[in-house]
Amino acid sequence: MPEAAASSPLQESIKDSEQMPTMGFLDHLEELRKRIVYSVIAIAVGFFACWGYAGNIYAIMQRPIMDALQRNGLSAKLVYVNPTEPFNLYLKVGMMAGLFVASPFVLYQLWCFISPGLYRHEKRYVLPFMLSTIGLFLAGGYFGYKVVLPQALVFLIGYGKDFQPMITLSEYSSLFLTIIVGLGIIFEMPIVIFFLALMGIVSAGFMWRNIRYAILLIFVVAAIITPTPDILNMCIFAAPMVGLYILSTGIAWAVHPSRRKRAEKSS
Repeated sequence: MPEAAASSPLQESIKDSEQMPTMGFLDHLEELRKRIVYSVIAIAVGFFACWGYAGNIYAIMQRPIMDALQRNGLSAKLVYVNPTEPFNLYLKVGMMAGLFVASPFVLYQLWCFISPGLYRHEKRYVLPFMLSTIGLFLAGGYFGYKVVLPQALVFLIGYGKDFQPMITLSEYSSLFLTIIVGLGIIFEMPIVIFFLALMGIVSAGFMWRNIRYAILLIFVVAAIITPTPDILNMCIFAAPMVGLYILSTGIAWAVHPSRRKRAEKSS
């Protein structure tokens, strides 16, 4: 009986290996092409669905800059220097909103592309992958919209209140997208660590031993991407990144192959 129990993980691994489909290089390229085509079609559908609401979406986007201008007693109005700028702005807003609306389907296509390379027991992560990826991106964007962007605008506009601002639509939209999308991507750190740990590339022990260097690197990255030079905004950027790193360490500990093997042997 003990020998049978000890060999069960190996038998399970062999069973999973036998059930994994094998694909050639050209098959992988064809699969990638198909997933990209499906994703592009979904984004196009999302764009046309959101195009009519681009004005309403931009009204939400410009709220932080309007509040910051009013707080400093300035005219709460943006300008444009090119007749095509408003049209291009709504085009960009519709595209970004369409990408966001289509993101669940795009992520599912990504999962469909990588899932043939996973074992059967690893494919059960599809639903947590979808929910956590979208949830973390939303959390990062919301944090940027409610905390980082208002703080940065108050500092920047207040610092230049002795001058008359001429903030253009394109400049503000670029700053908005940089902060919101940038923080959304940064909040995906646990997902990246999850896959790296699942493949055995990184481990919780390695991440914990090098946490001092990780924190230093996080503050360097925060100093580079923060739109203002003050320490407060740098810390606002860095604090959630440190928290995400600690969360990622716990995820790496939970899904690393060595721990899964020990759990299988003890069960």
